[in-house]
Amino acid sequence: MSRSKSSSNARRKEQKLFRRTKGFWGAHNNVKKVAKQAVLHALDHSYVDRRKRSREFRRLWITRINAACRINEMSYSCFINGLKRAGIELNRKVLAELAVRDPQSFKAVVDKARSAA
Repeated sequence: MSRSKSSSNARRKEQKLFRRTKGFWGAHNNVKKVAKQAVLHALDHSYVDRRKRSREFRRLWITRINAACRINEMSYSCFINGLKRAGIELNRKVLAELAVRDPQSFKAVVDKARSAA
């Protein structure tokens, strides 16, 4: 069996690693061992932060809905309970958009929730 050299594959793998570390600080973007660790940590953080981002958006939507509900003399918890009883299945993202962009429509939804509660 003929001998197989790995230099071209190793170089390709190294280039892929350094492409991922572009913009990293200091030895994190040009020293192979440090760069590999930096990439692994960056991937860990990106995975965790994708989940964190969805939590933060949900908090933002709830804050906006609550503020709009208070303007219409209703608490957030009573509003959500009224929506469930009225059978209105709008998620918090849509409700927050309504609250910010179209207050009249949101007021109509609040009135429906108030009558159902």
